[in-house]
Amino acid sequence: MKKSIESIWKNGFLDKETILLPKLNNLSSQKSIHIIDKFKRRFKININALIVFSFIILVISFIVKIQIMGILIFILLNIVAIINKKLLKSLKKIDKNVSSYWYLKSFDTWMQAQIAFNMKMSRYIYPYVTIALSSGFWYSSSFQKALDDLFGGYNPYIIYGIPIYWVIVTLCIVILSTIFGARIYKWDLNLVYGSTLKKLDELIKDMETLRTQ
Repeated sequence: MKKSIESIWKNGFLDKETILLPKLNNLSSQKSIHIIDKFKRRFKININALIVFSFIILVISFIVKIQIMGILIFILLNIVAIINKKLLKSLKKIDKNVSSYWYLKSFDTWMQAQIAFNMKMSRYIYPYVTIALSSGFWYSSSFQKALDDLFGGYNPYIIYGIPIYWVIVTLCIVILSTIFGARIYKWDLNLVYGSTLKKLDELIKDMETLRTQ
């Protein structure tokens, strides 16, 4: 008769190579379940939040007449949400019929791959957002009117129909966001999942220490 997932979790990371006290083993199992379940819940919430926020941005952009920005951001957020949904599905493929230790190690491997992938994406996402914001404001009739009122109809920043200063500033921000995109993502990641990742790392280290004893 095959072991149920519950019985496997109760056995924790106890295997042929490791002999631990039942209470300690059970505590490690409970921590493993708690950490991973907490991450899954938060990950799902963030994906749904991206989708909801994309619609809010789209509606607001039409109200304030910066539709280009709204549409571009809407597309981006939904693409990111779809990609992360696929990543979440791949998490479900991790074999649970193993010890708590190896399940955590598998989860950590998945997590590191997910972080590496999103770090690569961030080098394109942040420049894209910069271009979307810049284009949205520039082609906004209300923004153009505000500039005309400010300069009295004289546009010294436009050369041959090109908003030269606007383009230069946008390009500088795009370059900087490309260079520091991965760092910005890591900061954002630590802000949202920092405590969970720290607990995961500590638990794996504790298990590895016990396995070597």
